[in-house]
Amino acid sequence: MMRAKHFVHAFAAAAVVTALAACGAPGTSGGNTAKDVDLSTPAVKEGTITIVTKFADPKYAPYFEKVASDYEAANPKVKVDLQQVGDQPYKDKIRVLAASKKMPDIYFSWAGDFGSKFVRAGLSADLSSVIAPDTEWGATFSPAALNAFKLDGKFYGVPIDLDAKYMAYNKALFAKVGAQPPTTLEEMISTCGKLKAAGYTPIAFGNQYGWPAIHYITQLNAYDVPADVRNTDYNPATGAFTDPGYEQALTQFADIAKACFAKGTNGLSHEAGQAEFLDSKAGMHYLESLEFQVLTANGGASEALANNWDFFRLPAPANAAGDKGAITGAPDGFMVNPQSKNAALAVDFLKFMTSQENGKQMVSQLGWLSPVQGTATSENSFPQLEATLADISKASDFAIWLDTVTNAKVADAYLSGVEGILDGSNDPAGVMENVRAAAEKAK
Repeated sequence: MMRAKHFVHAFAAAAVVTALAACGAPGTSGGNTAKDVDLSTPAVKEGTITIVTKFADPKYAPYFEKVASDYEAANPKVKVDLQQVGDQPYKDKIRVLAASKKMPDIYFSWAGDFGSKFVRAGLSADLSSVIAPDTEWGATFSPAALNAFKLDGKFYGVPIDLDAKYMAYNKALFAKVGAQPPTTLEEMISTCGKLKAAGYTPIAFGNQYGWPAIHYITQLNAYDVPADVRNTDYNPATGAFTDPGYEQALTQFADIAKACFAKGTNGLSHEAGQAEFLDSKAGMHYLESLEFQVLTANGGASEALANNWDFFRLPAPANAAGDKGAITGAPDGFMVNPQSKNAALAVDFLKFMTSQENGKQMVSQLGWLSPVQGTATSENSFPQLEATLADISKASDFAIWLDTVTNAKVADAYLSGVEGILDGSNDPAGVMENVRAAAEKAK
């Protein structure tokens, strides 16, 4: 399920290229035409707002429908035209709308290269004046969530949910082997030795579809490579991947694999690995916060595990040269059409959607984390989810999933490369040679 999500992101980013090119997209920096758009709250709220989302799934659609109807009730002269479609229909629809220059007032966007293409094509309004971290609205969000939609120092997206990667651990097994949550990567590898000696799989892991390993590399790259270097390399126009930190990150992953994973993980699904953790046969499991629900009694976990797990970030290596405060993950969000005659009204609606109350409802109804600070509480979530929101709020930045933030050629080189590290057919130096070649082809 999770791999499908990230593949969708990458595919969508590739699919929209044609549409944006048809709009006369400018170069790779700047290009937004919305710098003079007045986004201040309208004195009279009236008109129609068109919104296109990808949340047609019956599990999600009612939440967004209620937000829209509540806004209409509070503003009787406003009509919200909410158009909700699925993932693939959304990709098709937004491509057609962009090519025909009939963009909706508000539209869904993934973080990373997908959203950046809209910015470079002049199809996304610069929202910095209303949502930058030093504004009243911006201060309500997790800074990392805002930064996920930041380009060239400006803010273009309104984050609507949060998803981050954490290492869950079985507290009972840790106590049994005399281990504490590690604070460095080296300590985690040492803990793996204790768990293995006691007969447990140290880290439950399955890499059948490639993305689980990529999540490790995403985080390790953030730790080992300075943010400005990564941002340059993740841009298809300027990617070089010559910083030694990239190879160091792969070497660290190889060390984790040797000390902490079972054999044959390339043939094991993420879900199968997770089941090993749920059965208390493994001490740790690296998973997304969106998956935390499965570790609870309500999610089907045994009482023994549901009451005995906690989490920590994948710890940074002691000699990390990058950003120790970054965390792997990304929010989804909405963008505003800069050519919309109702751009200010669209912003007002998005402020309403991301209110404290609506954020709390998202947590309780959907089981998603809201990017609005303070929205996960003991009343509408469970302790680990509440703690996750607090932790994300402290993050300096999101390290966006490597297989979605980079060009598809680079992502494929990484995916096949880490599979090779796991089965012994490749090594960190060889992987980076292929990544650099892919980056050159992407220019």
